[in-house]
Amino acid sequence: MTILKNFDEFIIEELNNPEFASDYLQDALEEGGIPLFLVALRQIVQHQKGLTTVAKETGLGRESLYKTLSEQGNPHLSTIDKILKTVGMKITVIPDQASL
Repeated sequence: MTILKNFDEFIIEELNNPEFASDYLQDALEEGGIPLFLVALRQIVQHQKGLTTVAKETGLGRESLYKTLSEQGNPHLSTIDKILKTVGMKITVIPDQASL
């Protein structure tokens, strides 16, 4: 159990690192699609600023933010953009090498 606790603590610390957080979101999107991306974004938001603060900064209600950042969430792209900006990130699009 100590190993898992140390790993959890490591991940929580690393979610505050912009490069790690960006890679974490990218991996979540690639491995689990939008549902896992939203959950990963919620984890980043929780550990960097807290959901209450981000709800205020984005103008979203706290409950709405919880629903948005769940596996069942279906947010508008503009909502994701607002949330990402609160944690110092932005949306980018890159070519899909597998499709080329």
